Amino acid sequence: MDIAIIGAGTCGLYLAWKLSQAGHKVVVFEKKKTIAEIGQKPCSSLISERLGEFIPLNDSLIENKIDTCFLHFPRKTITLSIKPTHFAIDRLNLVKILFGLARKAGAEILFGQTIKKIPQGFDRVIGCDGALSQVREQLGLRQPLFRLGLQVFQDKRDNSNYVETWPIKAGFFWKIPRGERTEYGAIGPLKTIKKDFDEFLSRNFSRAALEKSYIKSALIPQGLHLPRQQNITLCGDAAGLTKPWSGGGVIWGLTAAEILLKNFPDFQKYRQETQALFKTRFLKAKLTLPFVYSLGFHFPYFLPSKISIDNDLLQRAGGG
Repeated sequence: MDIAIIGAGTCGLYLAWKLSQAGHKVVVFEKKKTIAEIGQKPCSSLISERLGEFIPLNDSLIENKIDTCFLHFPRKTITLSIKPTHFAIDRLNLVKILFGLARKAGAEILFGQTIKKIPQGFDRVIGCDGALSQVREQLGLRQPLFRLGLQVFQDKRDNSNYVETWPIKAGFFWKIPRGERTEYGAIGPLKTIKKDFDEFLSRNFSRAALEKSYIKSALIPQGLHLPRQQNITLCGDAAGLTKPWSGGGVIWGLTAAEILLKNFPDFQKYRQETQALFKTRFLKAKLTLPFVYSLGFHFPYFLPSKISIDNDLLQRAGGG
């Protein structure tokens, strides 16, 4: 089949690689002009080791390994044992690896292509064009809920095996040790998170350090939306496939991509199976997150001091 993929991010390049391997003629349309620009997208890229089930891993990808998260509520800190281990990934190298695999398999990747209408003349079209997906807009689908992610780096070497998070109303701040540098970030409501994050940084950095810092931002979509068309579908951020508790979307997006590949070219089966898997995850998060936050801020003594979790929520992990 002739296949158009809109967007050369993680999901777009992964699908281009696998569909080209299967013998299809794949053309990828990417609005950015270079691979370097794609790799500069603000993203923490703290990804579970499940990434190795999809993509060959090497040392150049992994900046640090994380197995613990400290969740700092005002009156209690919860220790989360993260299962499986997470990697702080070099996003640019990840994109380069996928780009090379897709090209080697025969995919044609076109840069500088701003797509305002769904391409014609293809048997299947897959929108992997991110939070503000033009494919989703052209299909008239309901927009997902948007949150804002913020990111800034400090030139401070840190190889700790843990991340730290500070919950706030409808979001949280984080600190991720990335080996050669340290990342600070935030996720929350569009209207308030920038002000909250500025105050957080002011409490933790000197004025001189802040003046040297450059804060990057990105929209984070949340809420699964897939079309009913037979020949057009969405995957990854374009479909709103990000985890409600963290905003991460790489493993969820790649999992959906595998469902698409398994059912290809039947987009309706892909839609049904993806909804069956992820709708329950969204519902569980919708019910659980407000409850946990309420306990953490108002009744922290009801929360255990140590918890073991599967951060991808793709299988159960034992608790304690």
